[in-house]
Amino acid sequence: MRFLKNILRFTVIFILTFSFSNISFSSEKNYYKDLITDWSRIFPDQNRNAAGPKFFKYIIDKEITFEDFIEYNKLYCAVSGSLIDPNSEPDFLFANEIGTNKKICGNYYKCCVPCSCDIMKYSEVQKMKYQFKDGKKEFFVFTIKNPCNKKDFPNRVNKDYFCVGEKINNKQVYDLNGRIVIGLLHNGKSCRKDEIDFVKSHQITGRFCEFRNNTPIENLEAGMGDIFIKLAR
Repeated sequence: MRFLKNILRFTVIFILTFSFSNISFSSEKNYYKDLITDWSRIFPDQNRNAAGPKFFKYIIDKEITFEDFIEYNKLYCAVSGSLIDPNSEPDFLFANEIGTNKKICGNYYKCCVPCSCDIMKYSEVQKMKYQFKDGKKEFFVFTIKNPCNKKDFPNRVNKDYFCVGEKINNKQVYDLNGRIVIGLLHNGKSCRKDEIDFVKSHQITGRFCEFRNNTPIENLEAGMGDIFIKLAR
């Protein structure tokens, strides 16, 4: 009898433990699934070309914590507008800061290697402050100039996402001091000399990017080709 009671007790404990672990797992936030689910809301015409700014605006408009904000911003490419595999590793790179021209280092999550080159050359970073559910935070973001008066605005990009006439469409993208925020520079900080040297000598951010950045725009094929460059330059 005692043996049967012990078996019953063990069975109950096992079932409860398994059930609670499932509840815990199901309650974990699936940031990637959120973006997939809301894809049609973010891109009503399904055109995500160079539309990283649409992801950023969608994310920052949510009532979320700073940690949630960070995690969401690991899942799209600011250059292409493409979703990124949740297990992707970022590139360590730098971009120039608006106003100071200082090099700001940090991690960038990209869909493919050429996007790291393009964001380093054609964007600049700014420090941004924002009030999240858990308080006001400060961080660096990639920005580009207002592209809305361009005569060669790339025709494969939905201009309505970015512009109302020649003004930035701040209902669709985030306007920071007259520039469009395209994405987050993770763990952004002023670069040390050894970090600058590392980026410049790295096989991707150094050697490959030098080759790509010296290639005539009309000959670019990898990554977004010339689409983002025409938008941002």
